[in-house]
Amino acid sequence: MLPLISADRALPGLSHVWRAGELGSASLSTVDTGYAGLNRVLPGGGWPQGALIELLQPQAGLHEWGLLTPSLAALQLASPGQFMVLVGAPYLPFGPALGARQLNMKRLLCVRAQGSALLWATREALQCADVSSVLAWLPETRNAHLRRLQIAAHAHNKLLFVFRPLRAQHESSSATLRLLLEGTVREEGNLLVHVLKRRGPPLASPVLLATRPVRLTALLAASRERVRRRREDVTPLQVPSVPSISSRRPLDALDRTSSLHPH
Repeated sequence: MLPLISADRALPGLSHVWRAGELGSASLSTVDTGYAGLNRVLPGGGWPQGALIELLQPQAGLHEWGLLTPSLAALQLASPGQFMVLVGAPYLPFGPALGARQLNMKRLLCVRAQGSALLWATREALQCADVSSVLAWLPETRNAHLRRLQIAAHAHNKLLFVFRPLRAQHESSSATLRLLLEGTVREEGNLLVHVLKRRGPPLASPVLLATRPVRLTALLAASRERVRRRREDVTPLQVPSVPSISSRRPLDALDRTSSLHPH
């Protein structure tokens, strides 16, 4: 019987070998997410390029831009001549708000489609040399379709985000990275990111992020402070004390009462 040898002893110094108990990072091309706390829990320290990233959330349009604009803006700055493509976006993006987050709206293309045309448009965008990133909202996509998109993203080394509803978390997925987004109301942040699938050990607790713009965060903090001060300035109503009533009635009162009821 051959003796058991640990992976560290059997494969010394092989940086390209990934061990399941470690966070994968070798041979990964990544894009900085813009959030240090999220980078620390992702293989390679960012969004994997050339891979499918699946984002689950309760309602489309809630958390996408707050989470992704830092990395998308940096990607546009690094490749100013390339486009970002939106496929099946539930709402038209609000230009002034995204522009304030440093996104170049002139390099953004929106594709409206339904049904199988959503998948076709996503694959075509991934194959385009002038496209750097693709964001696709695919609520009814099956895993077989996701596998094809994963292959296309890898073949053309594109940044691909696919948004799906929460019910999809119980289905299998070919995504390299799978996250669940949950809104929250805390002073430290407004978005909880649950890592459902990554190349590495499971992550027990979610990552809390502050994805709101700095000015909006300051306005909300000022509003909370005003509410707190108003509550402190309001003095409670003074309830007058009720005088105690003696259990004994005066004798003259007893006499008056007895005179009302003849014997």
